[in-house]
Amino acid sequence: MIHYGLGGVMAYVLHAVAVYSDWRVVFVLLAATALGVTIGALPGLTTTMGVALLAGLVHDFPAQYTFSILMGIFVGGVYGGSISAILLNIPGTPSAAATAIDGHKLALMGQAERAIRVTRVASLIGTFMGCLMLVFFTPLLAKVALSFTSPEYFALAMFGVFMCGCMTSGSGAGASVKGWIGGMGGILISFVGLDTLEGVPRFTGGNFNLFSGVSFVPAMIGLYAVPEVIKAFQGTGEARRPAEGVREERGHNASVFSIIARRIRLIVQSSMIGVWIGILPGVGEDVAAWVAYNTAQKTEGGDPKGGRKNDENGKAIGDGAYSGIISAEVANNAAIGGTLVPLLTLGIPGSPPAAILLGAITLHGIRPGPMLSTESPEFIYEVFYLLFLSVFALWITASLLAKPMVRILAVPDRYLVPLVAAMAVIGGYAINLSHFDLLLVLLFGAAGWLMLLAEFPTAPVVLGMILGGVMDNKFRTCLLVSDGSLAPFVTRPIPLALLALVAAMAVYSLRRTPRSSTGV
Repeated sequence: MIHYGLGGVMAYVLHAVAVYSDWRVVFVLLAATALGVTIGALPGLTTTMGVALLAGLVHDFPAQYTFSILMGIFVGGVYGGSISAILLNIPGTPSAAATAIDGHKLALMGQAERAIRVTRVASLIGTFMGCLMLVFFTPLLAKVALSFTSPEYFALAMFGVFMCGCMTSGSGAGASVKGWIGGMGGILISFVGLDTLEGVPRFTGGNFNLFSGVSFVPAMIGLYAVPEVIKAFQGTGEARRPAEGVREERGHNASVFSIIARRIRLIVQSSMIGVWIGILPGVGEDVAAWVAYNTAQKTEGGDPKGGRKNDENGKAIGDGAYSGIISAEVANNAAIGGTLVPLLTLGIPGSPPAAILLGAITLHGIRPGPMLSTESPEFIYEVFYLLFLSVFALWITASLLAKPMVRILAVPDRYLVPLVAAMAVIGGYAINLSHFDLLLVLLFGAAGWLMLLAEFPTAPVVLGMILGGVMDNKFRTCLLVSDGSLAPFVTRPIPLALLALVAAMAVYSLRRTPRSSTGV
């Protein structure tokens, strides 16, 4: 059992420092973070795609190298999206979409370099705050998780898939229904393979390759990488030119430090929003950024059509205000720590990149969940320390790459896309050295492309594949224990509350009016 006394905690911390302070591990983390920043900054190469591609390539590495690479890609990718959002008005990742609103306007006012530096500091603060919240919340939630039984796990998994479908599917009731359909599809896919309770094959069609279920990493590579490759090949293949007319003007004397120091309350507010949104299963960084941005409009900078214009530029949020980019970047980076809380304590990822990280962790024989504090207590503190190191890795790599990224953004797609396609093939094959996994990449790639055309979100599918097995196992286990009675789902307080939230959210989603284009 994990020791919460000072001596026990210090022992685990010292172990984590010994494992991850080796210069080779630190170098790998720096290189991975730099690659993550590059992936995040290049439009189309999302953080989830980067983590999925690398997970397929590095799964045989020693654990400390595997986790350093994937964490570096994760942290660097979330920040990197802000660079192209500011320079090109093209978010490099979905989590940078809110940053683009004010960031590109700042660039057009000749403040691109300062805006990039501000987002860099905001990202560092957000990641560090997420790390602190990870340290604080994980032990508390671990204690609560030990009291969870089958009804609690079923309700929590259902709540996660449902919320993900609601919050990642765009505007209007129809969009929410698409999200729910995607989540249901992921759940059905998770049923393929040997039944965990009875040991009989289900939905395999007699194919031996499916007895262990649908391999997760090839499926993720197909869903995320292949559609982007197809989109790029449909394009013109021309270079993405940095925004014309973006020239640094003189006369803007506000330093980055003063801009940040004036917004301590906003930073704390956005950090808490990012962490709490991150803890919600399957929601992730992009939703955290939008919620924090919309909250900042109400509390900090007002509405562009008449709100308070107290920014250094005399602008309200939405018209080119630093408060807009700070709120979005602090929140989406703070959500990283939030997504790791349910992953470690419940075995339930808080976002698609965290879901892929969960797969990599299990491949190394570590089982996240309530028993992690008993089976591998040192791993919890390894994750704390690794995320803490990632803050410094992001600071170093972001400082070095900010200006070169302007040139990298001009690389034509005809050079970049073949590299991504090759990595997708290699990543899909390498994890099991299986030709069948390559077929899965193609099949899920086709499905991802059709979903993109039909405007179906892929995140609920990912979470459904992760949590479907949990829902199936825990629901049937509960029925076996209770002699077929559904009473435990409505007589125990946690399942009742979660299922009531699902019902309330369903009613609200079906009755709500379409959201604005700048809302969640």
